[in-house]
Amino acid sequence: MKKSIIPLLIVGTAFISGCDQKGAATSSAPKVAKADAIAEVNGQYIAKSTLAELEKEIAERSHGQTFPKEKLIEELIQRELLVQDAMQKQLDKSAEIIAQLDSAKKTLLTQADVQNFIKANPVTDAEIKAEYDSKVAGENGTEYKARHILVKTEDEAKKIIAELDKGADFAKLANKNSLDAKESQNGGDLGWFVAGQMVAPFSEAVVKLQKGKYTEAPVKTQFGYHIILREDSRAQTPPSLDSVKEQLIPYLQRKKIQTMVETLRKQAKVEILVPLTEEPAKAPAANADKTPTGDTVTEEVAVEEIKDASGKTVAAEEVVVETVKDASGKTVAQEVVIEEAVKEKTAEPAKAETKK
Repeated sequence: MKKSIIPLLIVGTAFISGCDQKGAATSSAPKVAKADAIAEVNGQYIAKSTLAELEKEIAERSHGQTFPKEKLIEELIQRELLVQDAMQKQLDKSAEIIAQLDSAKKTLLTQADVQNFIKANPVTDAEIKAEYDSKVAGENGTEYKARHILVKTEDEAKKIIAELDKGADFAKLANKNSLDAKESQNGGDLGWFVAGQMVAPFSEAVVKLQKGKYTEAPVKTQFGYHIILREDSRAQTPPSLDSVKEQLIPYLQRKKIQTMVETLRKQAKVEILVPLTEEPAKAPAANADKTPTGDTVTEEVAVEEIKDASGKTVAAEEVVVETVKDASGKTVAQEVVIEEAVKEKTAEPAKAETKK
């Protein structure tokens, strides 16, 4: 029965890009013994470790889903056949492939250097404890419980404050008027939070309020105007060391790596050979020539930027404006000419801009 491996080839495309590049460099790859191989293809052995890597890759990409070993082995055989075919055609000697292999090699070496550094400089329990004490346990934070009423205008907010001054119920006014509470009917309840979770004007107002008091003036934020009621506050209980240890380890690893890279940078001799900022294009000096009729023609060059949907400049085209004047200096005509070479270069981005 003919085996179909096409779906697997599609799933493993990203993996192929890395695996095949390593396989292409057969001259420097370690020799594989027959006892350590899963298959032999035209005299070349496929290592058991390669199958293990593919199984791991597929499991990660398919969230634990597994494939029959028969299909995975057939997949690796097809890859080896493609590698051998490419080598026979000497594709590994093309400038494009050599550049890609060099880029892949640099990426792998970068990752290897970082992993080697982490192994040689592991995060210690003492470092974790010190980080916990200074950044987690050492924080004497306060949590607040509050309600708020959010409206669009300052006048609306002032009217609601006037009703509160007369003894109106805060929760009922929130359900009736607040943009946040009209649908949920939760009385504007925000639950418990720390000041840093809210935008600055809001958190500052909450911190200043006394328990059971509401703001006597509207608090303006980018969302509108708030009336805030501080219901309660309590000391924030920090999480235990064990509960945050796994989060602290990668953070400390990144700090160590950053320090290592900064040290390498300071010790290295580096010369930057390109401008760090783009200089604006300079318009050439206007050229004035007399025509046979005595008219004066001046040329001005402008640069038109083409931007994508996010506003980022993706291309620029030069536009030549020709201004034709008569003998008295009066402008009699203007003509816009787009340089053909530039027009062709930016044709596709220009179309994309039109569709935006």
